[in-house]
Amino acid sequence: MASLEEIIDNKIGEVRTEAVDFSFGEIVNLYSDKELIIQPEYQRLFRWSNEQRSRLIESILLELPIPQIFVIERENAVFELIDGLQRVSSVIQFINPNALNLEPLTLQGCDLVKELNENKFDDLSLRLRLTIKRSSVRTVVIKRQSKSMLRYAMFKRLNTGGEILDPQEIRNCSARMVGEDGIRFYSFIQEKASHSAFTNCIETLAQVEKEKKGDEELVLRFLATKNARNLFKGSVQDWLDNYMEKVLLNKIDFDYKKEDDEFNKIFEFLSNTLGEGAFVKYRGDKPIGGLAPAYYEAITVGTLNALDQICNIPSEPVKQKIIDTVQTEEFRNNTGSGANKLSKLEGRIKIIQDALLELINE
Repeated sequence: MASLEEIIDNKIGEVRTEAVDFSFGEIVNLYSDKELIIQPEYQRLFRWSNEQRSRLIESILLELPIPQIFVIERENAVFELIDGLQRVSSVIQFINPNALNLEPLTLQGCDLVKELNENKFDDLSLRLRLTIKRSSVRTVVIKRQSKSMLRYAMFKRLNTGGEILDPQEIRNCSARMVGEDGIRFYSFIQEKASHSAFTNCIETLAQVEKEKKGDEELVLRFLATKNARNLFKGSVQDWLDNYMEKVLLNKIDFDYKKEDDEFNKIFEFLSNTLGEGAFVKYRGDKPIGGLAPAYYEAITVGTLNALDQICNIPSEPVKQKIIDTVQTEEFRNNTGSGANKLSKLEGRIKIIQDALLELINE
């Protein structure tokens, strides 16, 4: 049996990295020549304010240390930026804004050298312009020979420049590290998140949640509820992480055609039946509050399980049955306090399913 040291040594060998110092001028040229790709999926593009971008330029001129960035080397040797988007984009915008199709950055908020404020790149002296272009940033290159699982795990552990990514953003970014299989899966999630019937059903999702990719997370949550309830251990985030990871690494089979058909079928049915009030709480016949995740799980999968038997029943009785059922004490007992238990997840799905099947004999 291998020793702990041997296991660690073997794991180290699965990921290959190289540290190089790129000047900011080189980075701008790499980007302009399409030899460095910036995928906005990694981080929300330009969450930094103009003041934050300006203070980065000020730090470069003052020769203050700049945190390292990470790129991954693709099969064609092109680099793809996976960490450091805010820093790299800020410098590109300052030096060559046309490359990003942005307005030139006018410095503002510099507090160590206030005289820099109101200056654009072309306003600076040749010496200062060259100082910025020749200043370097340590760049860690994850080599293309690295195993996909290690690239995936590395991204999840990266400190993304002090910017906190939301869980679904991290999942989407991590998926890219796996390669084509990962890109295919998260592209599928993005495609389903824009499906008109789905967007109608989740209209009550708070805007702040949508900005955090909450709509995409709901797609993943539906897939996990339908396909992998056995992985649920109480933490929703861990459950979704675990399910997606198993799909990405081919530990769970994912039939894209079947999943696409079932997704479209259930959300088109719910959109026609419940519409915008699909996943909210009710008081009588009046919808109240925003989207309730526990209701979402129960109604989507519970209805899907009964769909073949009830598909010819008029929409009004189906709608009323769901509205009545989510107000029962039995359903509320499976969605309230302690709802994050597998038994209650299974329970609320079955309650919706059984209630809908009652319609057959009514």
